[in-house]
Amino acid sequence: MDKTNPLKRTVNTCEIDIPESCCLVIFGASGDLAKRKLIPSLYHLFISRMLPGQFFILGTGRESMSTEQYREVTLRAVTAAFPEDSARSDWQAFSEKLHYTTLDYRDPATYVSSLRDNLPALERKHQTKGARIFYLAVPPTVFEDIINNLGAAGLAKEEDGNNRIVIEKPFGRDLESARRLEGVVHEHFQERQVYRIDHYLAKETVQNILMFRFANSIFEPLWNRRYIDHVQITASETLGVEHRAGYYEQAGVVRDMFQNHMFQLLAITAMEPPSTFKADRVRDEKVKVFRSIRPFPLDRLDDVVAIGQYGSGTSRDVKVPAYREEEGVASRSGTPTYAAMKVFIDNWRWNGVPFYLRSGKRLAERKTEIAVFFRHVPHSMFPSSIGGPIEPCVLALRIQPEEGMTLTIQTKLPGSKVCLNPVALDFTYNRGVHLDAYEWVLLDCMLGDHMLFTRQDGVEETWNLLTPVIERLEDLSKNGDIPFYAAGSDGPEEGKRLIEKDGGRWRPL
Repeated sequence: MDKTNPLKRTVNTCEIDIPESCCLVIFGASGDLAKRKLIPSLYHLFISRMLPGQFFILGTGRESMSTEQYREVTLRAVTAAFPEDSARSDWQAFSEKLHYTTLDYRDPATYVSSLRDNLPALERKHQTKGARIFYLAVPPTVFEDIINNLGAAGLAKEEDGNNRIVIEKPFGRDLESARRLEGVVHEHFQERQVYRIDHYLAKETVQNILMFRFANSIFEPLWNRRYIDHVQITASETLGVEHRAGYYEQAGVVRDMFQNHMFQLLAITAMEPPSTFKADRVRDEKVKVFRSIRPFPLDRLDDVVAIGQYGSGTSRDVKVPAYREEEGVASRSGTPTYAAMKVFIDNWRWNGVPFYLRSGKRLAERKTEIAVFFRHVPHSMFPSSIGGPIEPCVLALRIQPEEGMTLTIQTKLPGSKVCLNPVALDFTYNRGVHLDAYEWVLLDCMLGDHMLFTRQDGVEETWNLLTPVIERLEDLSKNGDIPFYAAGSDGPEEGKRLIEKDGGRWRPL
């Protein structure tokens, strides 16, 4: 800890702010998200000395258990996440900050007896001064119940400290439901108290895109329609629907990935430079991008959207079932597990430049990247013997799994007179002291920094663009009529044709 300022810590030569005292109330504390992501992230922040000394976690849920039993549940979660940490020298200290209370999400009385009446004693014990964060790690079907009951119990009001609420995606399932949820939220919480999580925004490479663009003068002058031919944004998974069939059958890939993750990556890639590097200035520019996206032509949707559903196949040398054969999936399901979209941004910087977005499950590789294809040279002075047109330069910003960036350029092949050779200039992040996405969002929420969180107007703009598309796709595939692609492939041919018919170069997984 930095002795000159107890609220900062130096990591990798950079100062990181340490939050002030607070408590974190987790709804759904024994659920999958809490066990896989939240508790391991909080434990890692704790052992990295990035949490305040005055801090505690109150887990809540329908399941009846004691605090000691909850600590056993969290120990198993931490052990699964950090199997190499056999000594667990910090576990005892961390576990003393864990508490649990049973709560019925839909029963207003339990918010008084289990939360409002119990929190003050825990706050005095841990000296957290009344600052509270309510984290909704629960299915979206109970969001409104929890928010209304927090408000009715007086827990949304700020008295001794800041009260904040963290809401996981999906934030609504269409424009109407998103607006309804917003109405419930703002009936009890002010916008500055609301933190809508899209964990993609907290990944190291996504955070670095703004630094890369706006701190290096050699790239920003080229970041426009004069020099960029098109952009491909990819988020592919090798996993299938797994245990999420109940949710996925209602959502599909467009709701699950495009309204949030994919459009956020698009906005960060395309936004104008903000006047200052502050949360609302950055989010202002992202919203401007959403407002500039050309509406999708519903009468000829095939020109700009391709969808598909994975069939059976082989993934990582293992035979896997088709989506319709997964447990909980309807035998004639028309739910898309893959989508590709061609998006145009109608402003001066990007007029005429297509952005291709693609995402899907059970694909050949797990990969999230933004690939920027620069234009061909306007005239090749080299002889035809070099073997066809010169390949354009490509800048690939790798978000996962191997975080970094690669710039591919053309050079002369050594030993030849006229022979071009593509060379990749590669940068991979040095891991060092590394925070994952959930650790960043938890830390920033405690600090009150909205930079990595979405805002109400941005949520509405993306739903406004995609709701008509989703409704049209559902109407077209309601009888189960949907293209299929083999598990372990690059997706349906329709997605590839979407890029190649415009002269773009398909970037395989």
